[in-house]
Amino acid sequence: GGVGGALLGRRGRWAGGARVPGWGASHARLAGLDPGAATRIRAADTQRIQRALEVIALSGKPLSVQQGTPPQRFGYRVLKLALIPADRATLHERIALRMDAMLGQGFLAEVENLRGRGDLHTDLPALRAVGYRQAWQHLHGEFDAAQLRDRAIFATRQLAKRQLTWLRSELDARALDPLAPGH
Repeated sequence: GGVGGALLGRRGRWAGGARVPGWGASHARLAGLDPGAATRIRAADTQRIQRALEVIALSGKPLSVQQGTPPQRFGYRVLKLALIPADRATLHERIALRMDAMLGQGFLAEVENLRGRGDLHTDLPALRAVGYRQAWQHLHGEFDAAQLRDRAIFATRQLAKRQLTWLRSELDARALDPLAPGH
C-alpha cells in the first residue's frame, strides 16, 4: 500500500506505455504537462522523464512547481571533499571483497525474493543497479554463479571509474586519498 505501492503499479504502466509509443512521445507528453521540466530534461533521459511524469500523476502538480523557487543561498562556507584512492589495485580488491561479502550474506536470496514478487521487472531503475542487474540475469539463467560474481565486480569497477572521473572534475573539491596513512 501507500505511495510506494501506488508508485510501483503506475511505474509499470508508464514504462509499458513508453515502450509502445516511445520515450519521445513521453517527453512530448511531459512538455504538454510541464514545459519547464521538459526543457531541462533531455528526450533521451528516460529515468528523469519517467520520474517527472510520476510526480505529476501522484501530486497533480508539475515537477517545476514542486521544485519551487530557487533555493536560498546557504549561509555557510561549504567544503567539498572527494575521497579518491591513489591505489586503484586496492580499490579493485576491496570491490571484490565487498561483492564476496554480499554474496555470502544472502544477496542472491534477496534478489530471488524480489523476483518472486512478480511485480518487478528489469526496466525499473533499482533493478538496473550494479549487482542487482547481474543477479537478476543469473537467476534468469543467462550465466552461472561464477560469472555473476565476475560480472558484478566488473560493473562495480566501471561504476567506480565513472564516479572517480566525475569527482576529479569537481574543481572546487578537495581530494583526499582514503587509503593513505592517517586518513
